[in-house]
Amino acid sequence: MNNITGVIAYIGLGSNMGDKVANINKALAMLDNTTGVWVNRVAPYYRTEPIGYTGQDWFVNTVAELETELSPYDLLYLLLAVEDKLGRVRTIPWGPRTIDLDLLIYGRERINTLELVVPHPNMHERAFVMAPLAVLAPELELPGRGKVAELAALLFREQLIMKMNL
Repeated sequence: MNNITGVIAYIGLGSNMGDKVANINKALAMLDNTTGVWVNRVAPYYRTEPIGYTGQDWFVNTVAELETELSPYDLLYLLLAVEDKLGRVRTIPWGPRTIDLDLLIYGRERINTLELVVPHPNMHERAFVMAPLAVLAPELELPGRGKVAELAALLFREQLIMKMNL
């Protein structure tokens, strides 16, 4: 952790096109090289089956803990800009993507607008988010859902997810 007094935020990262691990690493480097954003920790990478649109390759997913001086909206815009720079194209809902960056948690903020919902509304249902988040913040409480580690344990039984050895 650095000596900055920013907000702790967690983001989900995923890729299922090209060099998936390299795509995630590039996104992390771009974020860490942005003024007002520091990548503190990154969870292990997981290989996960697609949800929604299943006619696509498996994903590589992880979660990163950031410290940021950016507002939640500015952080969201930064994530979208990094996706654009790394070639993200939105054609099929839940379809293939070079990179997917989701703002999961921003401090203790609760935001519910058309543009941004934090905590992320579906993260508690997704092993590819909860498993890596549980490595970084197992005791973190999701409002109305429970502790991250408990939610991850339940999802491990229901969804196919494998920790990668990198």
